[in-house]
Amino acid sequence: MYKLPYYHEEDEEIVKQFVRDHPFAFIAGSDAESNPVATQVPLFIDERDGKFFLTGHIMRNTDHHKAFVENENVLAIFTGPHSYVSATWYDNPYQASTWNFMSVHAIGIIRFGNDEELVAILKRLTLHYEDNNSSSTTIYDNLPTENTARLMKAIVAFEIEVTSLEHVFKLSQDRDEKSYDNIVDKLKLQGGDAEEIAVIMENRKSKVFKS
Repeated sequence: MYKLPYYHEEDEEIVKQFVRDHPFAFIAGSDAESNPVATQVPLFIDERDGKFFLTGHIMRNTDHHKAFVENENVLAIFTGPHSYVSATWYDNPYQASTWNFMSVHAIGIIRFGNDEELVAILKRLTLHYEDNNSSSTTIYDNLPTENTARLMKAIVAFEIEVTSLEHVFKLSQDRDEKSYDNIVDKLKLQGGDAEEIAVIMENRKSKVFKS
């Protein structure tokens, strides 16, 4: 991870909000033989007693479930929009092109939960993504018992106690103001992720170039 000072966000709440806004995380680890495993799941971030915790669920008896049982060390990666940045957009074009992106890495220890914790996670997850519509047929309490029984056997809840929360918000903060503005203009023309990065850069400009 690029641990350069100008790619660091001083406001911890902004980093936490980034995690909330991009919850579909890539979680990786290794088994007892050091074979790498990974999966992607939606996660919630919570804070208790000054510590951060990530909660979610995965399928039982998969390679990653078995590996996390054997090795409790986990890396969760949250990513957002990203885009190529051409050196031709710099005031001095004789430099390297690059890539702008935002990423948060949460390193921690995973613990698997019981059925009660799993039910709580399933209710929270579906209510959140159903916009708190408790009458939705996808809500746990509204499902037939045989459905929930089958579901519970197939998945397992987990909680990750975060021991390190690191991030890189690489958004051309190391460029001069003229280059910065030109990068924003060029990215806006491309749409998609590039335009999203441009808007983020535009909103953050006052923090980069303080008067």
